[in-house]
Amino acid sequence: MSKQKSLTDAIQRLLTAVLNALGYHSTPKRTWHQHVVPYEDGWAVRREGNARVTSKHRKQGTAIRKAKTLAKRYNADVIIHRASGGIRKRISYR
Repeated sequence: MSKQKSLTDAIQRLLTAVLNALGYHSTPKRTWHQHVVPYEDGWAVRREGNARVTSKHRKQGTAIRKAKTLAKRYNADVIIHRASGGIRKRISYR
């Protein structure tokens, strides 16, 4: 291996380590924000970015309680939606 190639590799590794230490990652970090959304005849809790629902509930209050429990566990936010789909309230547990 030539000296120039090994020097280039060393610089790349150093830059990657510095960027990782500063919090810059090549892949976006997944969030644990919980959304309370209308679902079929009731309400559901869905993690941000997921297609599947975490849990289904008949009442919005029950869904909010479940979302708050999950958000507290993962230091995330709860985003409560209206029946029309708009955002009603955001609660942060960070």
